[in-house]
Amino acid sequence: MGRKRMEEQWWKGELAADIHQTLRTKELKLPMYKAHSPQIGMRRYLIDLLTVLSNRFNLCPTARHLAIYLLDLFMDRYDITVKQLHVTSFACLLLASKFEEKEDKVPKLEHLNNLAYMCNVNVVLNKKDLLRMEMLLLENFNWNLCLPTAAHYIDYYLHASVGENDLHNGWPVTSLTKNKAFLEKYAYYFLDFSVQDHTFLHFRPSLIAAACVCASRICMQISPAWTTQLELLTCYSWEHLVQCIEMMLICYENDIKEASNIKKHVTIQHQEREAVENLSHQATTQVLFQQSSYHPLAQHPAPLSQFQLPVQDLCSAYRDSLEAHRASSLLAACADSSFHSCAALQARLGPPAQPLPLQTPIAVQVALGTEPRHCVSMAYSSTYLSDLHSCAAGCFDG
Repeated sequence: MGRKRMEEQWWKGELAADIHQTLRTKELKLPMYKAHSPQIGMRRYLIDLLTVLSNRFNLCPTARHLAIYLLDLFMDRYDITVKQLHVTSFACLLLASKFEEKEDKVPKLEHLNNLAYMCNVNVVLNKKDLLRMEMLLLENFNWNLCLPTAAHYIDYYLHASVGENDLHNGWPVTSLTKNKAFLEKYAYYFLDFSVQDHTFLHFRPSLIAAACVCASRICMQISPAWTTQLELLTCYSWEHLVQCIEMMLICYENDIKEASNIKKHVTIQHQEREAVENLSHQATTQVLFQQSSYHPLAQHPAPLSQFQLPVQDLCSAYRDSLEAHRASSLLAACADSSFHSCAALQARLGPPAQPLPLQTPIAVQVALGTEPRHCVSMAYSSTYLSDLHSCAAGCFDG
């Protein structure tokens, strides 16, 4: 069937109704599932493993669902060890792919071992064990692998899933193609979910496929939920589907709640992470830009007297030394000249200066020899001269 699907969409051909009727006939002869497997607790894990492997090898849905169905029936009849369960799962996948797919799509032993290692399966497959397990499975099913699953019906029912007279949210359907594309995604979601819970094995595969289509129409708010055309096509009325649809919608609501909780949890974690980052950023900013504990000089200006007193002391010292030097020079000159007259003394000192009319002490500008050079006003009265004279005092000259 998978091989036919790859070559041609049989549900659109002239023989679609005949193929569907054949499948429905074989469906009546399917063995009954009792859920008596001692390892039923590992069923979900094994189904997830087969789903990963089938997706990796791009197997069609019919091959995957047939492999799961073979595994369910075989586990229901025998008590199998954990190690043998892995080998049985791989053998079911190989048989289903050989029956449903083309030869080049069948997984190779080397690829199976590589994927098993990647999936943390502590089993190394060999050709001999796989062949022995395949023979055991074929003998258990009397060499009959034509076992219809819900995946064999779904495409046939989806072909008529949306009609021109349907209403979408109370309005006429504007695009059948787009609505069918969205409804197909919903239908395959319910189809894949139906194999996760072994309770669905108590329904016929064709009924599960029809319920997937009806549940998809309900989720997309397409009315009516179940049309006359679909009832004639599937041979199931609304009453036949109600129980299965309710189970699917309950599971769907649980998935929505779980997804919402996960999203909320992720949002809370993201907000907490942002809050921690903001606090860290603020702390870093405070450390980098906090107010200095050292007071700037501008805030506490030193009094001017602290800088004026040393200068005044230096000027006073210079004044005293200058007076002493002048006095000694004059005394020496007087001793040599035997007390010459005042005119002679003036001639020795230099050109005569014009007398100043000022009666106050003379102001003398003194330039300090250190850097920076400050001009300090210094006043003194010459007691060695009979009149007041202006004398230019050099900067620390001898």
